[in-house]
Amino acid sequence: MAEGRLATLLAAVVLAVALVLSTMIGGWFFVKGKRGDQTITVTGSARKRIKSDLVIWRAGVSYQASTLAEAYRSLSESVPRVKAYLVGKGIPDNQITVSSISSQTLHAKGNDGEESAEITGYSLRQELSVRSNDVDKIEKIAREATELINQGILIESLPPEYQYTQLGNLKIEMLAEAAKDAKVRAQQIAQSTGSSIGSVRTARMGVLQITAADSNQVSDTGMNDTSSIDKDITAVVNIGFAVD
Repeated sequence: MAEGRLATLLAAVVLAVALVLSTMIGGWFFVKGKRGDQTITVTGSARKRIKSDLVIWRAGVSYQASTLAEAYRSLSESVPRVKAYLVGKGIPDNQITVSSISSQTLHAKGNDGEESAEITGYSLRQELSVRSNDVDKIEKIAREATELINQGILIESLPPEYQYTQLGNLKIEMLAEAAKDAKVRAQQIAQSTGSSIGSVRTARMGVLQITAADSNQVSDTGMNDTSSIDKDITAVVNIGFAVD
């Protein structure tokens, strides 16, 4: 009789322990399952200083005269002088392009400010364009070219455009650095709550911002500064990580 009661008691104890263990295991999987559904979304960024490796500079020469022939004669004498000046400064001839001549007929204006049919003269303009990888040299020449005005040449030196031609390769590198930054940020957030990050759930690349050095300007569509030799390129990514 006593042995039967003992067996019954042992069976009850085993059943109780089994129920406790099954509850603990079920609860553990429940918690893990719920946490596995959680996601940390962070923004990572990377910035790098770059120097332009291509410059495009344009200079316009223009003349006005009462007759078309006079304006053309002045222009045709001055443009070769400007080109010779640039070659003398060390710019190869094959880096200089001379545009076709653009012309404008000038009309007298009446008392009301409206143009009349009376022709008062002609304005002719021709543009010289320099495309070079010697950025520093062209930048200096562009500033000095206005000295041609002292020689009677009506030249207008336009602001050079500075570009970076290796952007395709650099873009991949910058996005990789931004992704690393995002992972570090996600790990720090997860560790602060006693968790860890898992696989990538979502990833979205932001637009590249190419700005003048130390500039804080941004644009939703991306910046592409062409006014500065030295630039900062910034890449941004938004990545969602699973929480383990």
